[in-house]
Amino acid sequence: MVVTATEQATERVTDQAEGVAEHVDYFPGLDLSVPGKASPTDARAMSKVLFARMTELEEGTHEYQYVRNTLIELNMALVRFAAGRFRNRSEPMEDMVQVGTIGLIKAIDRFDPDRGIEFTTFALPTITGEIKRFFRDTSWAVHVPRRLQELRLVLARANDGLEQVIGRPPTAQELAEHLDLPVDEVREGMVAANGYTPSSLDAQALSGESRDEESGFLARLGKVDPGIEQTENLICLKPLIADLPERDRRILSMRFGAEMTQTEIGAELGISQMHVSRLLNRALAELRTGLLAER
Repeated sequence: MVVTATEQATERVTDQAEGVAEHVDYFPGLDLSVPGKASPTDARAMSKVLFARMTELEEGTHEYQYVRNTLIELNMALVRFAAGRFRNRSEPMEDMVQVGTIGLIKAIDRFDPDRGIEFTTFALPTITGEIKRFFRDTSWAVHVPRRLQELRLVLARANDGLEQVIGRPPTAQELAEHLDLPVDEVREGMVAANGYTPSSLDAQALSGESRDEESGFLARLGKVDPGIEQTENLICLKPLIADLPERDRRILSMRFGAEMTQTEIGAELGISQMHVSRLLNRALAELRTGLLAER
């Protein structure tokens, strides 16, 4: 009978599972085929045996992967417990469990049973840290340095505590004195906290008991003055006009200031209308070139 490579691998994994079972005392209700259903007590005891077994196996083998995967399934309750601490956050629980599972895998790979500590004691901070890192990297609407993200949490706790004592929201100076921090640093943290959750430009602020339709931030923003561009052009043209010859400046003044026709300008200067047109076009071309160069 010919045995395929897949069947050989399956037999090795089955043998390894039986080998693990031989090293485990009887745990009531424990089913090795469904390790995720083990009780916390059984999961801890089983994890000790599996970690001891994993140290004897070569990393990368089917047997090693079987033991490692079983450890992950056995300790998923730790992930769900850590994720449950953040259930009041806006992120879906499924996402937090997925991120926490990454922390669990890192904890399993880094755990050293010879140190004499419980795996749960080692793994829980790693899982929680991975979830917190996820919030730090994805929850903020605007990228803020980690120092200011941590300062926001400190300020929030201090603000709640002081408000209960003094009966009103504390000022930046009072927060700085309470936390023994520079006032500028506290103000920086308060400004950075605005980047956690964005506000709509159309959001209306409360005015007394009702909403003021004209109180939205967008309604209070200034509008662009259509005359600004014209003013900028005049400011930029002033030195360029000053560099033109006297006759060209006079022609521009008569044409655009006094609104005279080219024929009238020619009669005033004693030249032909065609000559006035050429001089005017040349002056305007020089001004246009100089204006575009400044922009």
